[in-house]
Amino acid sequence: MTKITAAITAVGKYVPEDILTNEMLEKMVDTNDEWITSRTGIKERRILKGEGKGTSFMAIKAAQELINKKNLDPKEIELVLVATATPDMQAAATAAYVASEIGAVNAFGFDLEAACSSFLYGMSVAARYIESGKYKKVLLIGADKCSSMIDYTDRLTCIIFGDGAGAVLFEPNEEGLGLQDEYLRSDGAGREFLQVKASGSMYPVTKEAIDKRENFVFQDGKTVFKNAVFNMADVSVKMLERNNLTKDDINWLAAHQANKRIIEATANRIELDSSKVMMNIQKYGNTTSATLPLLLADYEQQLKKGDKIIFAAFGGGFTWGSIYFKWAYNS
Repeated sequence: MTKITAAITAVGKYVPEDILTNEMLEKMVDTNDEWITSRTGIKERRILKGEGKGTSFMAIKAAQELINKKNLDPKEIELVLVATATPDMQAAATAAYVASEIGAVNAFGFDLEAACSSFLYGMSVAARYIESGKYKKVLLIGADKCSSMIDYTDRLTCIIFGDGAGAVLFEPNEEGLGLQDEYLRSDGAGREFLQVKASGSMYPVTKEAIDKRENFVFQDGKTVFKNAVFNMADVSVKMLERNNLTKDDINWLAAHQANKRIIEATANRIELDSSKVMMNIQKYGNTTSATLPLLLADYEQQLKKGDKIIFAAFGGGFTWGSIYFKWAYNS
């Protein structure tokens, strides 16, 4: 009996029209283009504006682009997963709303939250549903409106984050393509270093919390940077070792776009040439759950059937991991 693997068969993306450049940030906080670029690699980021527009707005747009490119009947989609750290609202799943809005009337949907590792974890979840043999079409969307939780008077965080969404379709494959291996990790001791304190059940949003600006992202930059560099590189090395791969076997590194120096450190650890490293952080900044699918969308035309990709991510919580993936189609 042929083994079923879970392959990506289509991608879509959406980024807002409004651009926030480094030069614009210079007028908002005490920073400058040279400082931001040298430390992060970011030149600009997209910001979703407009009353009532949340994460679902971008997720729907990305999904619709995928549906149109694939010429897919949304009624065939059986599951919609939205990987996000910024759901539209508490209690009501963003994915359920997205599924309804795109016409996936036969699908069920739920959200998956693991900060910047959300989409990576979502790939694992989507693959399990496909590999079960029961599901044929699973839509995984990574989307975040990071601007909704950023304090634009905090020069240490407002320079990093942007908004965006990317979508991928998982389908069964009998050629051995798709998800090959995964190594996913977490350490709850890290949550004090990267979090939005006032928004969850432990610290509800109150006037006092808002006055203290606890409803915005707090990040201990040095600690997060150090852990991200070590852990993303470490799991990428493990992925190569576990699968008897060398740097010459790998076609692409798709790493979470949090900081150019972290991406380069991961590539250097596995001795991968810079030409094989997917990079778009300069255009979008850190879009949290959307970074990996946005990479796939931006590099789709360069991907070839059989290409070996190493995915790596690190996020708050702490959460991190790596996935070894074989691309399933020529664009």
